[in-house]
Amino acid sequence: MQKTELEKMLAGDLYKPNDPELMAMRKRCKQLFYKFNHMPYEDRERGDHLIKELLGSTRDKFEILAPFYCDYGAHIHIGENFFSNFNLTILDCAEVRIGDNVMFGPNVQLYTAYHPLNAVERNKGPELAAPITIGNNVWFGGGVIVCQGVNIGDNTTIGAGSVVIKDVPPNVFAAGNPCKVIRTL
Repeated sequence: MQKTELEKMLAGDLYKPNDPELMAMRKRCKQLFYKFNHMPYEDRERGDHLIKELLGSTRDKFEILAPFYCDYGAHIHIGENFFSNFNLTILDCAEVRIGDNVMFGPNVQLYTAYHPLNAVERNKGPELAAPITIGNNVWFGGGVIVCQGVNIGDNTTIGAGSVVIKDVPPNVFAAGNPCKVIRTL
């Protein structure tokens, strides 16, 4: 049996992003995050309800400050006591799993999506995606970018402006472009 484009996307295979099912999922996502991004901050309960409707899973205690952007929402899973400052962007063409007690500074970006390096293949249109996993008790400074396929260990701090292209072990402070371990915590 042939895989759907959604199944290919989630499996890390080349997939066609202009597939009608994927386009409908992205449209629904945009409608929900638009509502979230344009509601008064005082209406936090309604905002939390929209986030729960948008994301694949949440725990009870979380706060995401608007604006927030994502591709599908359904592939994002956040743990208990999650906080994100303004302007979080998650391209969730693959699963994004975020542990408990995780804090993001402003302008954090998580990119599961990527494209073939070969220009001829890239110009044909299909894309790829690889999951991102973030452990418990992790803090990202402002402007951190995490690329596809990266795992970040528990109790780790990523310094502001870092570009994370490889796995980061637990219990470290890492920073830079590309992000590297600076010291053990």
